[in-house]
Amino acid sequence: MAKCPYFGQCSGCQLQHVEYGKQLEQKKQAVARATGISDVKIFSGPEYGYRNRMDFMFHAAGLGFRRKDEPSQIVDVSECPIANKRINELLGELRAFFVKNDAFDLRRRTGTLRYAVIRAPENNSSISFVLNEESQKLGEAVEKIQEFAQKTTAGSVVVAYVPPDVEESISAEFYFEKGEEMLTERYISSEFIYPLQGFFQNNHEMAEKMQHYVNELFRAYDTSNAHLLDMYSGVGTFGIINAELFKDVIMIENYAPSIEAANKNIEKNGINNAKATVLDAKKLKRLNLEQPLFVITDPPRSGMDMETIAELNKLKPKAIIYISCNLQQLAKDIPKFKGHTVKSAALFDMFPHTNHSEAVVELVMR
Repeated sequence: MAKCPYFGQCSGCQLQHVEYGKQLEQKKQAVARATGISDVKIFSGPEYGYRNRMDFMFHAAGLGFRRKDEPSQIVDVSECPIANKRINELLGELRAFFVKNDAFDLRRRTGTLRYAVIRAPENNSSISFVLNEESQKLGEAVEKIQEFAQKTTAGSVVVAYVPPDVEESISAEFYFEKGEEMLTERYISSEFIYPLQGFFQNNHEMAEKMQHYVNELFRAYDTSNAHLLDMYSGVGTFGIINAELFKDVIMIENYAPSIEAANKNIEKNGINNAKATVLDAKKLKRLNLEQPLFVITDPPRSGMDMETIAELNKLKPKAIIYISCNLQQLAKDIPKFKGHTVKSAALFDMFPHTNHSEAVVELVMR
């Protein structure tokens, strides 16, 4: 029986009616089909209260999520079972304050308030208000947000702007009403800062398990004189945690604020053999990469560009650790690595009660 009273109405979770062990088995089989590996390792954590980021949408009298099968309608939500306790506390603050809203109409593409993005890692929190940049009532909305910023217990309050025809809850156009630009999170023994408008895993426990697992994969190789390329590196978590195993580490990412944070994280964690560079993975050939080479790649849902894979085929890394949040795309990408074969695969259930899965695949030279 579903724990959430909104299950079946809200579009967020699809599998709460399925016993969790069966969910894991179904996801394991999906990873097996995508990779051709039958012995898929399974890593899981808490079923509920695991998310430290939620994107709530405004409606006229509160906040919620898109309605299942009617995405232009919002289901009002007072609490979300898969969100952590702190997020639900901040949602309560928002609901108590924003009771009559000039909310964005998803059909007409008019109105002002679009999203309240709440991030609540262990030791800090933030709320980002995403507004329709073409609204005629921006001034009124900003005044209301300023008043809220003085009352909320959130550490940071951000105002961001997006065009009415863009379905995004992050933006390069933003400013701070309160607090700091960066949040902080710790994996294993390393501490990382990351930008509020950038990507960071929203399930801390599972992300840390993944970091341990990838570190163990690399430790099975002789990497003392090898070089590591960390692609789509974000703020440098994988590169920094594994730096001690390699002669040097190069991190590349096309989102400049994340690379700025990565270089600060390199310094913060006392790493002397790593550097982070703003570079689109499609331009990989611009790097002067040395051998022997190992690669870790964590691309977006769209997967890896063929130009990038072609360059990796030329470089012939000893091993490629491919992290994927899109099993369909993973299945398409794996055969494109002409000189490599799948050695192992693991499922990390970052998103219990949803159809989403995260896989870690180890590819080695044939």
